[in-house]
Amino acid sequence: MYKITSNNPQDTRGLAQKIALNLKGGEILFLYGPIGAGKTVFVKALAKALGLKGSPVSASFSLMKEYKGKGKKMYHADLFRLEENEMFNLGFEAMLEDENAIIVVEWPGPMEKLIKSSVIKADFILKEGDAREIIFTASGAKAENFLKTVFG
Repeated sequence: MYKITSNNPQDTRGLAQKIALNLKGGEILFLYGPIGAGKTVFVKALAKALGLKGSPVSASFSLMKEYKGKGKKMYHADLFRLEENEMFNLGFEAMLEDENAIIVVEWPGPMEKLIKSSVIKADFILKEGDAREIIFTASGAKAENFLKTVFG
């Protein structure tokens, strides 16, 4: 477990850039936290640091968006209003089968039981003012190695 303090959105963007430097493709990131905790700020900065075209917005209304650029691909999904049984009608199988893509999921609850591979988890916790505590954990050896590489 790695606890990171973000004092403002700029810190959150810097954290996303640090993580982006180590993403090779094939990683899955689950983002937890209440509305307004900085998850979408993090995703936008991640996409920018990866050199992807387009600027992610909260995917709550589109559920899933694909971004490409500079030889990388990222899927950004927001499952806020989705039930587990609804996922199969929306093309999530193709996203999960793309072994070279980076998958970032906000509100991942409906997907948690379906993922058998290694997952990087980030829990965004609101603190006073603009501050956030972001707790990173890993599920699986690949995710644990990734976090060790990023945070030492």
